[in-house]
Amino acid sequence: QVQLVESGGGLVQAGGSLRLSCVFSGGIFSSYSMGWFRQTLGKEREFVAAINWDGGRTDYADSVKGRFTISRDKGKNMVYLQMNSLKPEDTAVYYCAADVWASLPKEPHQYRYWGQGTQVTVSS
Repeated sequence: QVQLVESGGGLVQAGGSLRLSCVFSGGIFSSYSMGWFRQTLGKEREFVAAINWDGGRTDYADSVKGRFTISRDKGKNMVYLQMNSLKPEDTAVYYCAADVWASLPKEPHQYRYWGQGTQVTVSS
C-alpha cells in the first residue's frame, strides 16, 4: 500500500521561503505522478502543482507560477515543493498526492493516495 508522509511546514513571514518534502513508500515511485494540493478551512482542496513519473513535465496553478517549484528525487523516493515569495494567501494545509497517470491530473479525485498534510502559515 502506497504511503505518503509530508514534512517541512511551519510559520514564515510574507516574502519568505519554505520547502515541503514528501516521502513515498509502498510502491514503485517511478510509476507515479505526484501532486501537491492545499486546503483551508471551509474551502475545497485545490491543486498547487504536479510532476510526472520521470520529472520531465510539471504543471502549476496560476496562483503559484513563478514562485513555487515541484521536483522529485527518484533515488530517495521524495517529492519536493519549493515555495518562494510566500504570501498570506498561501496559508493552508498542504497535501502530497500520488497516482498512476501518464498525464498531470489537477483534480483531487484523480489521486488515490494522500499524505496527512502539513500546515503552512504565512504571516503578513
